[in-house]
Amino acid sequence: QVQLVESGGGLVQAGGSLRLSCAASGRTFSSYCMGWFRQAPGKEREFVAAITRSGGSTYYADSVKGRFTISRDNAKNTVYLQMNSLKPEDTAVYYCAASASLATMRVAKSWGQGTQVTVSS
Repeated sequence: QVQLVESGGGLVQAGGSLRLSCAASGRTFSSYCMGWFRQAPGKEREFVAAITRSGGSTYYADSVKGRFTISRDNAKNTVYLQMNSLKPEDTAVYYCAASASLATMRVAKSWGQGTQVTVSS
């Protein structure tokens, strides 16, 4: 398994931007597909975005498409989530995950501890 640590969360006004980072330990980062999920209070964890091993393909939830961008730097063992045009409904704890395939991302064995994103109206 790979160890994951998220950072970059915080408080931002609606319309603002944040960039989340997820740093992975180990030398096998490039062998994992990576994803971002979020969980708001009282709600289930939901998929936000995912990226393939090489970064060649990306996938997004409809709710963030056009506003969020997932990317990765395999040389730095890091995956990013650039969040623009933030809305109050984006408020949640954001988690990154590592999985052997996109198909198993939701049940990934490796998760970070989460970083809080709060968007004020």
